[in-house]
Amino acid sequence: MRGWWREIAGLVLPVACGGCGRPRTELCPECAEALTGTGPRRVRPAPEPAGLPVVHAAAPYADAVREVLLAHKERGALALSGPLGGALAGAVEAAAGAAAGPGEGPLLLVPVPSSRRSVRARGHDPTRRIALAAAARLRRAGRDARVVPVLRQRRYVADQAGLGARGRLSNLSGALEVVPGGARLLAAGRAAGTVVLVDDLMTTGASLVEAARALGAVHLSFISEIPHGLPDGFAQHGFERRAAAVVASSPASFEINRNSSRSWNVAGGER
Repeated sequence: MRGWWREIAGLVLPVACGGCGRPRTELCPECAEALTGTGPRRVRPAPEPAGLPVVHAAAPYADAVREVLLAHKERGALALSGPLGGALAGAVEAAAGAAAGPGEGPLLLVPVPSSRRSVRARGHDPTRRIALAAAARLRRAGRDARVVPVLRQRRYVADQAGLGARGRLSNLSGALEVVPGGARLLAAGRAAGTVVLVDDLMTTGASLVEAARALGAVHLSFISEIPHGLPDGFAQHGFERRAAAVVASSPASFEINRNSSRSWNVAGGER
């Protein structure tokens, strides 16, 4: 209900740029450029946690990009899901590799889930909304892309704010699971399909590590039912996740690609 009222309010009330506050525009050209201007790149947190998939991000989490994400996530600026989805689509393309060609399977976008209490408090699920916008953008560009929300939280998770990298990993360990029937939905992507974990933001990488673990824990008891054997990227013990995409990541996680000896401290919150 809250999300519905926000949609209506956005039609009748004055708007301001989610990035810089410029009046009478939801997102000014300069802030839109900040989301996608540099192009998606691989990012690595430091320390890089074991089990983290290869992650690509569209933009550094700073300045206008930070404000746009917060406006969408915490302040209900739902119209920003479109440009945020466009940025995520670019990161998904980078994560998935070469553009699809004849005979290739779909891109399956698996959102990292928020807790039910967070969704209730915000009135919407920001990551899922951005993922749906990204999939729509990819389909308009000719990619067969769909959102497959097969992950859910299976236990209480404390607020991540204030926790360091090790604390976040411990807090999230074992917190996610694949919903009943989720393994079959992913297997329906067929042999050449690519599964990409998606999130709005990566800080320590703890959420993506746990999401990858949850997918990898699925036992494919129905392997014999797959007519042409296991799809590429699957393993007998479950799903091997090697790709992830986010809208934004710490500026230092971009820097780490140029100088792996540099270290950085995580600031801000994750999920």
